[in-house]
Amino acid sequence: MPQDTFIITIPPRQLPALRGWQTLPAHLAYRLGPGPHLFRADNTAPRGGLMVVDDRDFDGLGPTGPLCQEVLRECQARGFSGAILDFENRLPPLEQIAGHLDEQFARRGWTLYVTERYGRHAPHARVMIPSALSGGSLQRRLEEALERFGESRVVLALEKSSEDFFLPSPTGSGQPLTQQELENLKARLSPSIFFSSDLCARYFTYMSRENGAHFVLFDDGDTLRRKVEVGRKLGIHTFLAPWAEVASCAAQLGIPKKPEQRQVRSNVNRS
Repeated sequence: MPQDTFIITIPPRQLPALRGWQTLPAHLAYRLGPGPHLFRADNTAPRGGLMVVDDRDFDGLGPTGPLCQEVLRECQARGFSGAILDFENRLPPLEQIAGHLDEQFARRGWTLYVTERYGRHAPHARVMIPSALSGGSLQRRLEEALERFGESRVVLALEKSSEDFFLPSPTGSGQPLTQQELENLKARLSPSIFFSSDLCARYFTYMSRENGAHFVLFDDGDTLRRKVEVGRKLGIHTFLAPWAEVASCAAQLGIPKKPEQRQVRSNVNRS
């Protein structure tokens, strides 16, 4: 049976939390900025695992070649086995960066991970498919991704999503809720909560005097576990998740303990 790989995105200062788990850490420490240049968070010096690069400060100006060389040098210096390009914007220079790094990483035997919109610009890269849906079917969504990119390239990116939708919702987008906001809403309303097998998410509805009907869709440890199971059944065995969202349900998701941790627990139980 193929072994699962869990990629965990985490700030370097929180890395000790992963010591007991068999995971591949992805360091939330890098961003693209003006110049353009690669910037690393102050006072961080991660080693091994993957780098995560976001584009929130990228303005699209300047040559991309030198920037790609900075990424390659940093990966070499830190012993990274790959990088996650967490690009949310859609800009031609970002397409160039993804394509160039894809080629260079493939030559070096490193793995590049890209968001879905950049999958066609980086043919060697693994493509991250988000687990959160507001409609349709997660299984069908993943089947389409597998048809488009191939089984070897698809990664299921787990997200503990919570959204409040006005009904009807023509855009399919709701108001994001923090975990505390969700808990407050449930405590205030005491709603009947249901599970959607198509979305692999929980939901409830309520009425507001101000703006009418609402539909709240949310995840918990159990829904994330079910999403992992859907992925496994389709042949997907690489999963990505933020530690901040899955720390409380790591064992539930099937993230394995390191052998030495299992041995220590066994010894404690026997004593």
